[in-house]
Amino acid sequence: MKIRAAKSDDLGAIKALLAENDLPFSDVTADLLRDFLVAEDTDDVLVGSVGLEKFGRPALLRSLVVAQAARSDGLGTSLTAHSENLARALGISQLWLLTTSAADFFQRFGYVSVDRSSVPVELQASTQFAQLCPATAVCMMKSL
Repeated sequence: MKIRAAKSDDLGAIKALLAENDLPFSDVTADLLRDFLVAEDTDDVLVGSVGLEKFGRPALLRSLVVAQAARSDGLGTSLTAHSENLARALGISQLWLLTTSAADFFQRFGYVSVDRSSVPVELQASTQFAQLCPATAVCMMKSL
């Protein structure tokens, strides 16, 4: 697997992969992709993605997805590690996320569950927090 920076022509494949896995995709735009990473298999087929949505020093870790056929190979772990390294390089001090199904996965990386009310106001106003993710989603945070 090869992990690389997303390009604007990856947008359709990223949105399709998110849709196939019942993850929000309506707010994923070409502009947002500048801080996204993608994973390609040996045939250059996109099989994973993860993104950062920056709000100053905090950011949302979002759109982590791995195609069914590429699971159980550690790709989710690799994408998460790469996104955290990118966040550090960008000067991000805190990563926040919402998840309905992967809280245990993120806990292994040191993310802790927090009350949504503790999220910085600018993140609470994001489309992810305000509209796309259900109120039942677990909110998690990690300081870098």
